[in-house]
Amino acid sequence: MTSRRARSALVSGLALVMGTTLLLTGCASGSGAGDTSSTGEPVEGGTLALSISAEPGCLDAHSISATQHQLLGRIIYDNLVTLDADGNIAPYLAESWEISDDGKTYTFHLQEGVTFSDGSPWNAEVLGQNLEHMRDPATKSPLAAAYIAPYVDGTVVDEYTFEAHLAYAYTPFLYGLAQSWLAMTSGTAITESPETLCQNPIGSGPFVVEDYQVGQSISYVKREGYNWGPEWLDYEGEAHLDGIEITVVPEAVIRYETLVSGQYDITENLPPQNAEAIQANDQFVYENLVRAGSPNVLHFNLSRAPFDDIRVREAFVAAVDREAVTDSVGFNTFNVKDNYLSSETPYYDESTEGVLTYDPDRANDLLDEAGWATRDSDGYRTKDGKRLTVVVPTVESATPSALLVQLQGEVKKVGIELQVNQYPLAQLTEIRYAGDYDGIAGVWHTNTPDALFIRYNSSEITGERIGQNAAYLSDPELDELLTATRQAPDGDEAREAYSLVQHRLLELVPGLPLYENHSQWAYSKSALKGITTDTSHPVPVFTTAWLEQ
Repeated sequence: MTSRRARSALVSGLALVMGTTLLLTGCASGSGAGDTSSTGEPVEGGTLALSISAEPGCLDAHSISATQHQLLGRIIYDNLVTLDADGNIAPYLAESWEISDDGKTYTFHLQEGVTFSDGSPWNAEVLGQNLEHMRDPATKSPLAAAYIAPYVDGTVVDEYTFEAHLAYAYTPFLYGLAQSWLAMTSGTAITESPETLCQNPIGSGPFVVEDYQVGQSISYVKREGYNWGPEWLDYEGEAHLDGIEITVVPEAVIRYETLVSGQYDITENLPPQNAEAIQANDQFVYENLVRAGSPNVLHFNLSRAPFDDIRVREAFVAAVDREAVTDSVGFNTFNVKDNYLSSETPYYDESTEGVLTYDPDRANDLLDEAGWATRDSDGYRTKDGKRLTVVVPTVESATPSALLVQLQGEVKKVGIELQVNQYPLAQLTEIRYAGDYDGIAGVWHTNTPDALFIRYNSSEITGERIGQNAAYLSDPELDELLTATRQAPDGDEAREAYSLVQHRLLELVPGLPLYENHSQWAYSKSALKGITTDTSHPVPVFTTAWLEQ
């Protein structure tokens, strides 16, 4: 197995040789979730080599919302509860629980004998410490805090029994607690050294962080004595692998080439342009899975012009041929979206499809009606001497965002100028939370339709707590409908409540829906066996994985 230092050198060398050349191969759609490689008896030992497109810059689960933590979190953390193979809530670090008749008190009975990698115990007190850490303003949680927002306080009944008190009945509570970003951290570390958790996270999971080079690599070693994985894994005991070495390889083509050449056993975020080639190669398994939650949407900032005018919002949406854009950006591996909830999310309403259509003539009429009836010498619409310009910030890159470049061309046809400004990630984050933009693209994955509340309830506009309402949407009717979804019990009542929200969003048009949020990864079927797909997030889990020696 190539060492991390040698592997990084090889990657850098290949990058220099290949430059910016792209393998623009057409792609077909991917396969579904499942373990397609676990044949034969597992082999103990070996270090898995994994390439990823980026890393969060912090490994404290409660402090981040990065996509990569879906995968990274499962390596070192455990959760209070999990989703089973059928998507139902199931035990994990909590063996069982009761919910009061009014839905506001959850009594958890915890698994005994679990410890964190620093040797500290798992118990009811630690559960309380984790919930407080998630919502502590000092944690600056962009995700976990939102999912436990109804949590008021807790009571340690005894060493392994904890009562959680909620402000109101909140059906998504357990689903949120099953996600990677709400995993359990050492209570000792939370109390004594919370500032170290980004660099030195302390979980109770199957692996332990050995070395973390921010922006470059993460090395993990097997956790000795681990024996409390979730039942859906159908496996008890320590991981088979001795360790996992992760290298950040931001260049898409390099991730593909180093996978095919055998430098890596598996790659996260497989480039869509290489999907067809991987599928045609019988030495690899390719997964193209749709994440639940919010699809890829260019959200409009409704708190300021020009998108405070719904006619401009509707015109922008009608001006974009999203099918052409999606095929171009995703190389035919992405599913087009024309609404605001992923089709893989519980209570997705198919009747919302086909409402937001591509109609340039209607876009032109709407802009005329909104007063943007004249054009300047460059063909852009003007009103009162001002050009109709939409400013969208994005992360700094050597190459411009393919998506935003495509959208520039689409909306220019109806006279809208789309101005793309690039910023370093830290500055982009500041701009995002300050609301200093006209539009901003993004996704929001979660295992529950409560993504709609997180994305569009007015309480989720950034204020005292970091919020994810990027559209700055504040609609009393929608807020009332969203509150009803949180309190509706699973079943027909929840289905009706979520349907009303989805239809209301089509009336408000808070953004331009584009395509599903896909999880695309691939691995060598000859080298890597025993891969399992997570039940909350469509990413690989390595507890049961093993390498052919």
